[in-house]
Amino acid sequence: MRTAYSVETVRAAERALMAQLPHGALMQRAAAGLAASCAGLLRRVYGSRIALLVGSGDNGGDALYAGARLARRGAGVTAVLVAPERAHAAGLAALRAAGGRVASAEAADGVLRGADLVLDGIVGIGGKGGLRPDAAQLVRAAADGGAILVAVDLPSGVDADTGEVHGTAVRADATITFGAYKPGLLVDPAREHAGALRLVDIGLQLPARPDAESLQHADVAALLPRPAAESDKYRRGVVGVVAGSARYPGAAVLAVAGALHGGAGAVRYTGPAADAVIARFPETLVTAGPPSKAGRVQAWVVGPGLGDGPEARQALEDVLASDVPVLVDADGLRLMPADTVRARAAETVLTPHAGEAAALLGVSRDRVESGRLAAVRALSERYGATALLKGSTTLIASTGGPGHGRRTVRVNPTGTPWLATAGSGDVLSGLTGSLLAAGLPGWDAAAVGAYLHGLAARERGAAPLTAMGVAEELRGAWRGVAG
Repeated sequence: MRTAYSVETVRAAERALMAQLPHGALMQRAAAGLAASCAGLLRRVYGSRIALLVGSGDNGGDALYAGARLARRGAGVTAVLVAPERAHAAGLAALRAAGGRVASAEAADGVLRGADLVLDGIVGIGGKGGLRPDAAQLVRAAADGGAILVAVDLPSGVDADTGEVHGTAVRADATITFGAYKPGLLVDPAREHAGALRLVDIGLQLPARPDAESLQHADVAALLPRPAAESDKYRRGVVGVVAGSARYPGAAVLAVAGALHGGAGAVRYTGPAADAVIARFPETLVTAGPPSKAGRVQAWVVGPGLGDGPEARQALEDVLASDVPVLVDADGLRLMPADTVRARAAETVLTPHAGEAAALLGVSRDRVESGRLAAVRALSERYGATALLKGSTTLIASTGGPGHGRRTVRVNPTGTPWLATAGSGDVLSGLTGSLLAAGLPGWDAAAVGAYLHGLAARERGAAPLTAMGVAEELRGAWRGVAG
């Protein structure tokens, strides 16, 4: 599992470790890892040309000490000081002692355009807001030069805690981060600026509960429900689907497809798209009555393509009154009464995209997309539910229950832009609903569902896909994770 910690937590861990080490030892550890990573990105170190963009403070010091190590290996290293009067003095002395040079800001264009690798050491993890004009100009020159651009700890100009980007920020080819991942490195829009991520272990002792975490294959495999020898369709989980309408029958078909391909022992469907569902999936158990009369289920999925008529409202009310977990998506999100959701004893999972989340929170869509971590936490806390915020980075937040405080946010690492296609969210809803029916808590069902959904899309490669195509690849994604 990849875990991320806030700036405050990382700073506290650094202070505790520095109290136990000789002065400057922690920075030397970081610089050693940074230099080794840069060496690995270059075809050869000896004779290469390396430029350092050096700001004030420790971030610039890391870059200078790493530059000194690379200079001792035969690289031509030149530092461009963004704030000469506040450059890290000891790091600057080390660079010069190793044969490195310092160039003026006026000569920076030539240095940057001739470099094989540029180290971004302008702003550290405590930086807020975009780059200042002079620094932004240097970054543009570095990007125009075609060198490998490596960010020190995180790209300058992005917010380490939130992933927000306000103004100009570095777009790195790789980011070498120290001690712990920072939440902003995992979450868009900052994630797009980070490039390939590498963590350098500098010996920090961090709390057991991170601020964000990203599941990997082994974590998902451990959560996957597996039938036992005595399992029947009811023990494996029956999921009810309330979706579709005369106008959008396909939403019902896609939600049922996600549920059937997501491991459910059986799927019960109730709604006006029964003929379309049975035509595609004859194994579905179809009922004409209200959800409460459909028969036993272990979880409900409600909302995709449901419309907003009185029948839709009544069906949603019926489902929310049940005592089993409920996943609410799409039209269901617009219709659901907030008080009813908060009062439910059983789990509720909400799966909005940014526009739906904005409506639920009463803010603009831009605010949700620029501050995704804050938005998903606010959704979870406001509705007392697990919130899965779909988008370029899908995030999952959940309240920890009474007395447990706010949980870690889970960041899905498998998403792809090709999932931005009509109906893919309906498939995700059905898939996640089947995992709820199999007994996974909402927190885990949402994370596993998002992970498998992204993998299934990747099975089709970097090419256009359809929502049904994603559903059909779910079995392959499941096998790939389960091993």
